[in-house]
Amino acid sequence: MTENKPNKKKDIRALTKEQLRDFFVEQGDKAFRGNQVYEWLWGKGAHSFEGMTNLSKATRTLLETHFVINHIRVDQMQRSADGTIKNAVRLHDGLVVESVLIPTATRTTACVSSQVGCSLNCKFCATARLKRMRNLNPDEIYDQVVAIDNESRLYHNHPLSNIVFMGMGEPLMNYNNVTKAIAMITSPEGLGMSPKRITVSTSGVPKMIKKMADDAVRFQLAVSLHSAIDEVRTKIMPFNENFPLADLKESLQYWYAKTQSRITYEYVVWKGINDKKKDIDALVKFCMYVPCKVNLIEYNPIDDGEFQQASSESVTNYINALEKRNIVVNVRRSRGKDIDAACGQLANKT
Repeated sequence: MTENKPNKKKDIRALTKEQLRDFFVEQGDKAFRGNQVYEWLWGKGAHSFEGMTNLSKATRTLLETHFVINHIRVDQMQRSADGTIKNAVRLHDGLVVESVLIPTATRTTACVSSQVGCSLNCKFCATARLKRMRNLNPDEIYDQVVAIDNESRLYHNHPLSNIVFMGMGEPLMNYNNVTKAIAMITSPEGLGMSPKRITVSTSGVPKMIKKMADDAVRFQLAVSLHSAIDEVRTKIMPFNENFPLADLKESLQYWYAKTQSRITYEYVVWKGINDKKKDIDALVKFCMYVPCKVNLIEYNPIDDGEFQQASSESVTNYINALEKRNIVVNVRRSRGKDIDAACGQLANKT
């Protein structure tokens, strides 16, 4: 006869407020106790049951018996010469992801991760060289934002202004957990941020872009495009073979028809890869399909020399061609390069 192993404690933040209320009723307590615990977990960011000071000792012991709080820990914080902060975030199972605070004169932006590693295989991205180990839970995504909000208040004297899902991982391959995290970030019971200040950046998963539109999400959409020519895009982003540009275009048109929300294309120009006139013409044509703006992003090398930043003349050619067709274009200079915190550099070197 084998001895039964004790049940593993549940992660309490996987429970809804209603489930917490039900738990207390089942224990012979009042339902409102669930409301109190929920506020401690999300509104006050409690790391332990012991810290829930308006609960009785018996109630805290009850929670300790049944649940755990799988809170993240910032293992290492690096500060760049330009004010950017990179956090190495330790998860409850020992895995590590990275998140970044990007300050400007008027705002602070959190760049958060959605997966440990990445599901996709973009050749120019250091994160893509890590195998995808697992998806992040909603509370782990939320905790990254809370940590950066605290750092924003401490080092820049104001709360976090914006959030971009441009850290490690493909957010649309962890759609349910990402949207649950955003729901709590935007909830008055969480951080109360406006969804318009949140951008989810995808490499382009057409089926999931359509699902977002059907779900009537209120956050912004960005697409990591980098080429509007299938042959070129497949070389640098091999998954494009399964999600070709025709399918991506259709999904973006569907998104706009449903949401009336303009799309942002993230676009790096590389020497000898996508810096020719045909590349520019293809992007301009792609931009005609749906209202959009283009962010031309400075490339951040990942040590192997295969990809090199294009000349300033090539970038200027892109700007001129886009502006000629009245397409909004911005040039984004990289932040935090000296601590490997810039776009495409998150690779857990720590």
